[in-house]
This record gives sequence, structure tokens and C-alpha cells, in this order.
Amino acid sequence: MKLRQKVIFLAIAPLLLALCAIALFVRYQAATLAQQQRATIQQAYLASKEAELKHYVALATHSVAHLVESGRSDPATLDEAKRILSALSYGDDGYFFIYDLHGKNLMHPRQPELVGHNLWNLRDANGAPTVQRLIERANAGGGLERYVWIKPSTSKPAPKLGYVVPIARWGWMMGTGIYLDDVDAALAKIDAQQSHNIERTMQWIAALAIVSALLVAGGGLALNISELRVADAKLRALAQRVVESQERERARLSRDLHDGISQWLVSIKLQIEAGIIRLAGNAEQQQQARGSFERTAGQLNDVLGEVRRISHDLRPAILDDLGLAAALDHLAHEFTEGGAVPVGFRADGAVAGLPDVINTALFRIAQEALTNSERHAGARRIDLSLARSKDQVVLTVADDGRGFDPEAVAGNPQRGIGLRNMLERIEAIGGQLRIDSSAAGTTLRASVAVRR
Repeated sequence: MKLRQKVIFLAIAPLLLALCAIALFVRYQAATLAQQQRATIQQAYLASKEAELKHYVALATHSVAHLVESGRSDPATLDEAKRILSALSYGDDGYFFIYDLHGKNLMHPRQPELVGHNLWNLRDANGAPTVQRLIERANAGGGLERYVWIKPSTSKPAPKLGYVVPIARWGWMMGTGIYLDDVDAALAKIDAQQSHNIERTMQWIAALAIVSALLVAGGGLALNISELRVADAKLRALAQRVVESQERERARLSRDLHDGISQWLVSIKLQIEAGIIRLAGNAEQQQQARGSFERTAGQLNDVLGEVRRISHDLRPAILDDLGLAAALDHLAHEFTEGGAVPVGFRADGAVAGLPDVINTALFRIAQEALTNSERHAGARRIDLSLARSKDQVVLTVADDGRGFDPEAVAGNPQRGIGLRNMLERIEAIGGQLRIDSSAAGTTLRASVAVRR
């Protein structure tokens, strides 16, 4: 996975996780609220049904109260009571029924085939003894009882809420009931509507997640493209500066070789040829040839010294052999001996054993800084130091020159090449470069973290 793809993924993943967490929380809260709403509506429905049943039973009891209170229990009186109760109906499925306390059905206007049969052992589809439970409720003083019974309008079993009361004088159980399938249908409709609302909410959250992810991805892609273009421009500029630096270095080597070594070698060649000719002459010419060879040997020593100087400028062997501290100390002595500004060097801490890439970068920064101080600062003294504290190495170059404006120099395309080179070197190894300059002098600090 490419870096920009990782960045986009790291931006989108937390967003999607947050939206998923929000969606789960919203779904949980919505489901909880739906359950609470369903329970409230169900309770309200049942409360209204219970009040309705109590009202119906009270009316029925009142309609036969005069017969019960008459004290008669002859067949004519009982038949009159049955007739009155059988005529009391409400709706398609609302009726009253009568059982004796032993389970025998005495009156059932919707199912007359049950009249005269003992239903004590009748059980519903769930195995519950329906008539026994109704009689038990009546013997306890009456009240509500849930059971399953055939609904007359559909001829199918349906849940029913019954209300029974005893007529103790005649040994009867009278009751009525309301079928609850309409309540279940209403609750199912509410459940479906709430499920639909939850599903719509989840769809909105999903759409929001997709749109947000696309916006983040698009923004990240646009930013990456913009940053990539800037990085490419910087890379091209850096490559151009590298090429320019290489060309300047080649030009300097060419001048050193042509103006120094090449001329010395030509002179040595001519002297050797002249000496060879003199060797074939008389004794005086042979003596002159000897002197010519001696001068040639001295010039060869000068040529070797120039070769060592050029090699040292390219990369000092002491940096690889003895380390950065020794190379900087040697560099300070070279600047002191070859220039008009004395350079002092100090090393503190365990600066030995640093990685080669850090040694090279700090050495080149020190070279560039000393060269700039000597050429431009007009300093009378330069202090060079290398210090290591815990996991950090700090190179400091301080002079007492006239100072300059680092930002103005770095922003000028015609100047500040040395500053840019130093900055690029320190950034390449993950370090930092800080320059403080004033009329009292300039201090350059290059710091880089190192592992133990």
C-alpha cells in the first residue's frame, strides 16, 4: 500500500468506525424506545379492554339482579335469566356465557352446540384447562382471565381476555370476553412501522458514512496530488542544485588539476628530458643533470602534497579512520593554518562511534559553515564544538562576525546555496538546523537524534 493510500485509509477508517458506533448506539436506543412504546401502547389497550369488560359485566349483572334477588331458583326464573343474558351482545364477537361450578355449559349464544356438555376437561391449543381456570377465578370472587377460544366471526382460535363473576345463589359462573387479535394486529402494525423507521435511520447513517468517506477520500486525494506536485517541484529543484553542485565541484577539480598538478607535471617532464640529454654530455653537464633530477624530486613531493589536499577536500580519510571528532579537529587546524581566522575545536560527551551518514553530514556542514564564516562574516574568532547529550548530537559553529539575515539569504535564488545545502543535509538524516545571527556574531546549531 502506497503512502497516500495509507494516509487516506487512516483518515477514513476512524470516521467509519465512529459512524458505525453511532449507528449501533442509535439502533439500540431506537429499539429500546420502540419496546417501551410498544409496552405502553399494549398496556393502554389492555387497560381500556379491561375497563370495557368490567362495564359489560356490570350491565349484565344489573340486568338479572332482580331475578337473583327475588330468591327464586325455579326453572322458569333460571330460563328467564338465561334469555336476558343471551340477548345481551355487543359487536360480532361480544356475548355472555354461563357455566355451573362443575364445568357444564348452561348458555352460549354463539356456540349452542356446547350447551348441556361438561367442559371441565377442555384444554386449549397450549394445553391450558380453560374452563377450570375460569371457574377458579369465579370461585375467587371473579376477575380477569386470559385464554384461547374460538372466535365466532372467523371460526379460528384467538387470544381472549375474559371477565367472570360468580352467581352464588344459583351456582353459576357468568362471564364475557373480548378477543385480543385486533390488539395484536395493532401492535404488529406499530412494530412494523418502528422497524421501518429504524431501517430508514440506518440507511440515512449509511448514506452519510458513504458521502463522508467519499469527501474525505476526495479531499485526501486532492491534497496528495497537490503535495505530490509540490514535492516533485522541490525534487526537481533539488536535483538541479545537486547537478549544479557537481558541476562546480568538477570545475574546481579541473582548475586544481590544470593550474596546479598539470603544470607541475609538465615542468617535471621537461626537466627529466633535459636531464636525460645532459647525462650523455661531459662531466659538467652530468652534474647539471643531477641537480635537475633533485629539483624534479622536490616538485614530485609538491605534486603528492597537492594530490593529498585534493583527496582530503573530497573526503578526508581521517573521518573514516578516527571518526568525526578527529576530522573536525583536523579541519579546525587546517583553517587556522591556511587562513587569517583562528578556529578552536572542543568535543564533549561520547561522540565516537556515530553512524557514517551522520559523520559525513555533520562534517560537510562544518566545512560549509567555516567557509561561510571565513569568507563573509569578517570574524576574528571561530569556535567549533561537537557535543553528545543522551540521544542527541549537536554541532555548533559560532563566530564573532558582523552577522546576516538568514531568511533573506535563504530566500534569494542567487545566494544562500551553502545554507540550502546544509539544510538539505541535516533534513536528510532527520535532524534540525538553527541559525541565530546578529551584529555580535552568528551561531549555527545542527542537531540530530542518535540511537544508543
